[in-house]
Amino acid sequence: MATLIRFNAFQMNTPGHQSPGLWRHPRDNSHAYTSAQYWTELARLLEYGLFDAVFLADVLGVYDVYQGSADTALKHGIQLPLNDPLALVPLMAQVTRHLGFGVTCALSYEHPYPFARRMSTLDHLTKGRIGWNIVTGYLDSAARNLGLQQQLSHDERYDLADEYLDVVYKLWEQSWDDQAVRRDKHLGVYTDPAHVHPIQHHGRYFDVPGFHLCEPSPQRTPLLFQAGTSTRGTAFAARHAECSFVSGPSKKVVKKYVDDIHAAVIAEGRRTDQILIYAQALIITAETSAAAHEKYQDYLRYIDIEASLTLLSGWTGVDFSRFPLDATIDYIDSEAGRSALASFSAADPDKRWTVREAAQFIGLGGRGPVFVGDAKEIADQLESWVDDTGIDGFNLAFALSHETISDVVTFVVPELQSRQRYKTHYTEGSLRHQLFGLGDQLPLNHCGKRTKIKTKEILAA
Repeated sequence: MATLIRFNAFQMNTPGHQSPGLWRHPRDNSHAYTSAQYWTELARLLEYGLFDAVFLADVLGVYDVYQGSADTALKHGIQLPLNDPLALVPLMAQVTRHLGFGVTCALSYEHPYPFARRMSTLDHLTKGRIGWNIVTGYLDSAARNLGLQQQLSHDERYDLADEYLDVVYKLWEQSWDDQAVRRDKHLGVYTDPAHVHPIQHHGRYFDVPGFHLCEPSPQRTPLLFQAGTSTRGTAFAARHAECSFVSGPSKKVVKKYVDDIHAAVIAEGRRTDQILIYAQALIITAETSAAAHEKYQDYLRYIDIEASLTLLSGWTGVDFSRFPLDATIDYIDSEAGRSALASFSAADPDKRWTVREAAQFIGLGGRGPVFVGDAKEIADQLESWVDDTGIDGFNLAFALSHETISDVVTFVVPELQSRQRYKTHYTEGSLRHQLFGLGDQLPLNHCGKRTKIKTKEILAA
């Protein structure tokens, strides 16, 4: 049987996410992002379309690399203004039953102790539908606003991340035994202290001696997403991630990411079916092929080159205002995003992308492909990408909010279902169980389950 194709919705709590300039379109309603109704309507739409999850991106800094200022980001609405993504989860969970929530939180700038409590709380409130997109951060502006001169180096951020995960695994998985909470009204015992353990973590970056503040949530550890595709990022994903998010302009680029991740997962002692890989994409569709292409041409008129370059400069750490639009780009190693420009070069080794071409490409849907056509044409393209690259599904960006996603639900989902390439109902249970069908909690061979703490008995001995 052919692999089912999965969808997540790629969103951000801001008016300008992956299609800079498209907020100016008369049908776009992303300016309503500050209202609860905007997000509850989206949640209902996604659940109706049987999406796995809404994947909420986030940054803690601003895109101020272009011209050495945040002015263009402010002017063009480049992920500014930007609200907290975690606050959206209870709103959307309240109006849905199955939809998952993958929330981006940068571990470089938040201590693991309060963060673990925040995620456990959301896992309780959603009945096990919360996921964490693990990022280390890539904007120096975020580091400066949190008291640092600049962010840590690329690889050191992953060193910190490994210890951070060690801490939260201890809090989520080991601090409270399953039988700790008794709620015994007769004896007057709510929690048995013998089954709650301080984690006694003392490491290079963190000291956390105490126990977790929350009782075990349905998943204990939230479903783990990760998006790095550098060598160090891939190794990190192989150890920790259950879902990986990749971005690339061609099948060739994405297939290499998939092959690298699978090889690293096997080397880590895990199976490749223990990680799902979603590729970024934008779908532009309509009732007919002609209408879809007309819509696409309409969207292209709203691409803002300066806005796109502001976004690309933030991703790469390279100030693209210093280059003529017709200059070619090559791989530039930076501490911000090592693979952002490399993916362009790898897409076609014989093609030399100009600054203008790169800006136009990411100006509609970011660094992933744009699929245009009626439902049958889109389904053909999606099947081809899944079958040729080994990905499991797509993180779908949008051009117009909420029109783009509504078109996918209306036209593409039924077509995929008719081909038996898309689910027709949700599985009951937590987000992890919906995706893997093996229960609510981490599998036993995951490093989070193997993390151990020194219990009271061991310390006493």
